[in-house]
Amino acid sequence: MVRGKTQMKRIENAASRQVTFSKRRNGLLKKAFELSVLCDAEVALIVFSPRGKLYEFSSASISKTIERYQKRTKDQGISSKAQENLQHLKEDSSSLTKKIELLETSKRRLLGDSLELCSIDELQQVENQLERSLSKVRARKNQLFREQIEKLREEERRQLQENAKLREKYGMPSRNLSSKQLLPEVLHGRSHVDVETELFIGPPK
Repeated sequence: MVRGKTQMKRIENAASRQVTFSKRRNGLLKKAFELSVLCDAEVALIVFSPRGKLYEFSSASISKTIERYQKRTKDQGISSKAQENLQHLKEDSSSLTKKIELLETSKRRLLGDSLELCSIDELQQVENQLERSLSKVRARKNQLFREQIEKLREEERRQLQENAKLREKYGMPSRNLSSKQLLPEVLHGRSHVDVETELFIGPPK
């Protein structure tokens, strides 16, 4: 009589399930024993029945086998984590390398090099980027000019005040010189401003 193939699903009949458990449990324990003897392997087998009864087999001390298992899985976990971190580092390194290459390519294009293989859209992007950069440069330059002009005006006001004090000290009439009269000469590159004064060496008249 040909034996039918057993379906891998839970046996619904309780009696049949118990009989199958007993037979296969004994077969499993026998196979574990044979494996340990034939192959000189350290084998530990733990089985709990549906009712919670414990069956076990160990070619050595089962507690030592469990400790060995826990140590091995812990070491493998550490090794696996190290491999995972290494993989992340490799991915980060590859990503940074690609970013550096893109930056180098962009730099060369902004300097006018390596434009032969650029498409019209890429050239347009380079042109737009240059225009934005030029606009920022001009804005910064104008800001520095304004700051410089303000410093010159402040220095001019200070000198006018000193001039007025000197005239008052020596009893000379004051002159109404404003920044509008002096500043253009300074801004046009003159290192000094020629101003007529009535100062003279000696006591005042």
